Formats: sequence, C-alpha cells, structure tokens
Amino acid sequence: MPHHIFVFLHVLAMTLWVGGMFFAYFCLRPAAVKVLEPPQRLPLWLGTLQIFLGYVGVAVIVVLVSGYAMFFAMGAASAPMGVHIMSGTGVVMAVIYAYVHFMLLSRLRRHCRAEAWAEAATALGSVRRMVGINLLLGVITIAAAILGV
Repeated sequence: MPHHIFVFLHVLAMTLWVGGMFFAYFCLRPAAVKVLEPPQRLPLWLGTLQIFLGYVGVAVIVVLVSGYAMFFAMGAASAPMGVHIMSGTGVVMAVIYAYVHFMLLSRLRRHCRAEAWAEAATALGSVRRMVGINLLLGVITIAAAILGV
C-alpha cells in the first residue's frame, strides 16, 4: 500500500479518536451536567460511550497497523525521535482505551442497569480521568508528529 494512504488513514483515525475525546471532555460533559440529572445523564453517557468506543476500537486498529507499517518501512532503528515518541504514546493510548472499554465501561453499564447512580457516577469519573489522560497523550503524540521532538 502506498505510503500516502497509510499517512491518510493514520491521521484520519487519530483525528476521530482525539477529536472525539476533546468533544466528550470539553463539550458534552459540561452540557450534560448543566441540563440533566444523574438518572438521565449517566445512561446518556453509557450510550454515548458504547457507540464512541466502538468507533475508537476501529481507529485504534487503524492507527497501530498504519503507524507500525510506516515505522518499520522507514527502519525502526533510523526513525527520528518523534516517531519513537508516537510509537510509545500510541501503545499507551491503546492500553488505556482497552481498559476503559473492557473494564470501566462494564462497571458503568452494571451500575446504570441497577440504577445505582452514585456508583455509576464514580465509574464515569474513572472513565473521565482516563479520557483526560488519553487526550493529553494524544496532544503529545500530535506534537511529536508535527514538531518531530
């Protein structure tokens, strides 16, 4: 596959992933807190996260496959520092995604179904912290890509 196709897929997947986290963290959350009570807000978050994390799962695969295809094509040993930073942050972001999707989302789902709103809010708080960390890592990754740090 031509290099420019890998670059396009890689940038598109990262844009969807990082942009989606920004939207959730800085736009949806404040609006939901402002207008919805926990019995409405927490199921909204559960539904939103189930959809978003499904798309992110595809994005993670695309990012890792395209990223490592380009990494090994250029020769890992001769890759610039920014590429190594992207590689490291990408793997950490993927692990955090898996933790959120397979552990924290299950906890949120269980508490929402039981209408245990305090516990669901705690679970959502854990998701929010992980999304914040991943958003920061995403920005670092973008900086490494563009600035070649």
